[in-house]
Amino acid sequence: MSTQRDKMNYEYLDELEAKSIYIIREAYHKFRNKLAALVSWGKDSTTMLYIVRKAFFGKVPIPVLHIDTSYKLKEIYEFRDKLAKEWNLNLIIAKNEEALKRGMKPERGRLECCTALKTEALKQAIEKHKFKALLVAIRRDEHSIRAKERYFSGRDKDFRWNYLNQPPELWEQFNVELDETETHLRVHPMLHWREIDVWRYIKRENIPVVRLYFAKEYNGKWMRFRSIGCEPCVVPVPSKATNIDEIIEELKTTKIAERAGRIQDKEKAYMMEKLRALGYM
Repeated sequence: MSTQRDKMNYEYLDELEAKSIYIIREAYHKFRNKLAALVSWGKDSTTMLYIVRKAFFGKVPIPVLHIDTSYKLKEIYEFRDKLAKEWNLNLIIAKNEEALKRGMKPERGRLECCTALKTEALKQAIEKHKFKALLVAIRRDEHSIRAKERYFSGRDKDFRWNYLNQPPELWEQFNVELDETETHLRVHPMLHWREIDVWRYIKRENIPVVRLYFAKEYNGKWMRFRSIGCEPCVVPVPSKATNIDEIIEELKTTKIAERAGRIQDKEKAYMMEKLRALGYM
């Protein structure tokens, strides 16, 4: 039986959801057939896709773009293919084939690899499909550099993000216009959510997620993935949370950062800031 606190949590999730739906519909109204959802199949982008379905009465009326480095954890590919079929998604899988043929891989340097296999692949996909806006499920609380983002954030002809010059967004007045220096907008409908909010919403709505998020034994230690991605670049963190309720309880007290298992974040100072400025999600 739900407690009073659970009911209050559900009420505030309605507000988070409503704002996300408003932003998604604003983007769709403006860009329509030039809009896509950029997804990684982690908990945030899967939740964003679920909210898109809610916004459009059970359908996802825009393409779903997955930038495939070829190095993702196998569970991600299995989950992607299963959900794409179940939700009847118009799935576009984009790869930087030339970079892969040249042997680009994480061992050559994470900044170089992410730039070639993620950022450059995304550039190619945007140019090929003529997208003018992308829905992206980043959150402010996930990483300090993402706290500088806006709900509607432009990228210039060189694909760069000027994090030192971000326009104000007051009273839900968003700038949905591209100026003469910008080629596309990143639209962030999940920006105001926290990690624990996402998990509470996943529980309430019964949203499917990759099983990597749930703890299991790795070499005699109980661990789970807080953040998922390319297999050489992510590691599980200590945890005994084997279900959503246990994850929620763990998040109330944990001192481990969400991206603690992301190797590229720790490899060099300002790595994420560099990647974001170059066009990375």
